[in-house]
Amino acid sequence: MKKRVLIITYYWPPSGGAGVQRWLKFSKYLPDFDWEPVIYTPENPEVPVDDPSLLEDVRPGLEVIKRPIVEPYSAYKKFIGQKKGERVNAAFLSENKRPGFKEKLSVWIRGNFFIPDSRRFWVRPSVRFLKKYLEAHPVDAIVSTGPPHSMHLIALALKKKLNIPWLADFRDPWTNIDFYPDLNLTPLADAKHRKLERKVITSCDEMVVVSRQMKTEFEELDGKNIHVITNGFDDADVSKETPETDEKFSIIHAGSLPPNRNPRILWKVLQELVTAIPELADSLQIKLVGKVDVSVLEDIRNHQLEPYLELVEYVPHDTVMKMLQQAQVLLLAINQTPNAKGILTGKFFEYLAACRPVLTIGPTDGDVANILKEVQAGLISGFDDEEGLKKNILEFFNRFREGNLSVNSEGIHQYSRKNLTSTLAEHLNKISS
Repeated sequence: MKKRVLIITYYWPPSGGAGVQRWLKFSKYLPDFDWEPVIYTPENPEVPVDDPSLLEDVRPGLEVIKRPIVEPYSAYKKFIGQKKGERVNAAFLSENKRPGFKEKLSVWIRGNFFIPDSRRFWVRPSVRFLKKYLEAHPVDAIVSTGPPHSMHLIALALKKKLNIPWLADFRDPWTNIDFYPDLNLTPLADAKHRKLERKVITSCDEMVVVSRQMKTEFEELDGKNIHVITNGFDDADVSKETPETDEKFSIIHAGSLPPNRNPRILWKVLQELVTAIPELADSLQIKLVGKVDVSVLEDIRNHQLEPYLELVEYVPHDTVMKMLQQAQVLLLAINQTPNAKGILTGKFFEYLAACRPVLTIGPTDGDVANILKEVQAGLISGFDDEEGLKKNILEFFNRFREGNLSVNSEGIHQYSRKNLTSTLAEHLNKISS
């Protein structure tokens, strides 16, 4: 008989974006390892994008419980002059203008009064509902995944009331997340965030994080029983018939480009290269797929790279995967923040699955660098290493001209979603035995 696990997640299809993928894929494959997932998620979340195509990945017969959530975004939009139907972007990304006083004030209010986040008002009603549900429909384990970290507070309360084994999954850090300093917290608010964080990581039975660096950081905060299960890729998302690659020397970035992920050094180096190498100028294409901050577009314009730029609005996940396989080069720009060494996004593993060369800008001693070297999937240069970046671009371009731009991507199967779910199931078996 299969065991049952309640998964508390804010992000679920038809919501799109990076936050959905991890537990959508885990829930898809958990039944193959004798675990029956039950999803608990908001009925009306405020998410940056929708992607109905992801509903195709929801396993038939999966129990999904949706409950209404009240969030302060209507007041926020009215205050900053945003239209009711417009979406609120994550990571301080602004597509149309630089943040003004109202936006900055709103961020301060969000950080200091909505602790741990704006979904805090969903915690108590969720605990009341789930307590009754779990008493009538028992489960063998609970999983909470954050951010938003209010999901962990729901699980924390249920742990106290029902003593059900609990695994806390951190897709991103809490107080060490890259934008934490931008919240401009008062000492009191900072202390409250840290108190809640410590309560969660010391109360759960096991923790799962997505990178080795995150594991180290949480251990320094007294977290125990912490395990690394990285993000990954789903073999089912990768076309078995490899499409033809782009005719141009295309450099593609998929996903959002907020200010702290803006690879300014790249625009500078590319401007120098297209000026010096006419053949590169004739064949270069920069393709940005997803939401792009206005500061990125300004930098591209200032470096006279607009003629090479193609902006692509958010497209369904399956379409993105095909675009990755067609690209000549995949751009991975790591956030230039104190926690950069531990940033290991799901996008990176989908880049690996596309089997195209990855051009990375970030820490050369971080988790991404280690995996790149392990699977021989691309090249990396530091945030300020202009010569290293120029050398890497030219290596890819010369191989493109010769018609042999490819990578080995050795051993990437270990990062398949199904293989990673097998590891997750082992941890669920351990805490529920």
